[in-house]
Amino acid sequence: MKSMNAREWLQRLVAFDTTSRNSNLAMIEAIRDALASQGIQSELTYAPEGGKANLFATLPACDGATQGGIVLSGHTDVVPVDGQDWSSDPFSLTERDGRLYGRGTADMKGYIAVALALVPEFLALKRTKPLHLAFSYDEEVGCLGAPVMLEALARRGVRAEGCVVGEPTGMRVVVAHKGMNLYRCRVHGKAAHSSLTPRGCNAIEYAARLICRVRDLADEYRSRGPYDDCFDVPFTTMGTNLISGGIAVNTIPELCEFIYEFRNLPGMSPDGIQGRIEAYIQSELLPRMRREHDAARIEIEAMPAMVPALEASERDAITRLVRALTGDDGTSKVSYGTEGGLFQNAGIPAVICGPGHIEQAHRADEFVEIAQLDACEDFLRRLAGSLTD
Repeated sequence: MKSMNAREWLQRLVAFDTTSRNSNLAMIEAIRDALASQGIQSELTYAPEGGKANLFATLPACDGATQGGIVLSGHTDVVPVDGQDWSSDPFSLTERDGRLYGRGTADMKGYIAVALALVPEFLALKRTKPLHLAFSYDEEVGCLGAPVMLEALARRGVRAEGCVVGEPTGMRVVVAHKGMNLYRCRVHGKAAHSSLTPRGCNAIEYAARLICRVRDLADEYRSRGPYDDCFDVPFTTMGTNLISGGIAVNTIPELCEFIYEFRNLPGMSPDGIQGRIEAYIQSELLPRMRREHDAARIEIEAMPAMVPALEASERDAITRLVRALTGDDGTSKVSYGTEGGLFQNAGIPAVICGPGHIEQAHRADEFVEIAQLDACEDFLRRLAGSLTD
């Protein structure tokens, strides 16, 4: 297979509709085959339900070493285009005014395209350490794929010294992001005719009390902190974003279900925050419910879309290296989640640095500037060059 430049790779990658509800296998297999044609073997790890896969590939050092080195991490899935008013086909790369338009150009197929285009150059370098490619599935719906890949790497004993997650940062160095924690709550009361209120236990009303408690905690974190002013929203946030309950206007609802989330600052314990919610349930809410119905209960389920916070150490070699290569010594932190915290928790220090801007992601007419791809190429060339020392 002939080598392709970054734009040609991006054109090919954008043409795969890897919206998270779809399979990403066609894209993953195309990357696998392209790497195989250059003598690089890939390990694919599959989603439990099938239909999706991660890819992990190692470009060994000149002496054949595969341990250590740096991981280039990106996700293959994109968000939907449903209901968005695009000026051009979102799955066909289009150039206008120095920008490349298409779903995923910024988030984050641009980074993957640059990395793949540079593979021939990486292989030609006399590297003393390996370079790894890690491309995941289902990041956009809660970083579901990366844990599967990281568990497989741990079983194989694969170790790396650092990871660069190529989310769109305008090629700035992002050293921290918040955690994302998502919970499903089911409040079970007792149904009765709405004219016989004392004979029932209204699940919606008790769910509302719990939702208000979540909001009270959110207001407390907003007014009292802790704070980190490097974030655009400098405190832990909480909220309820989905709810359903009831079957008829004249029936006391037996069940109400809702989903709440909180995004914690690094250093704040998610278990501690969740513990405050559960303490309220046990000490105040359930006793009141069970005075009305002794079988009343509240179930809380942690959802798979749980993303640990990232806080890179300035002492880590990968942080120092990426700062030196980009010339960025500012302290940038973001409220959105990435796979960086997962790599960090797996013992691989991580930072975030990639082409494009988050403001251009997830919207109609998503784009990446060609100049950003050029800057990313220069960065990754020098990053790989640092492995020759």
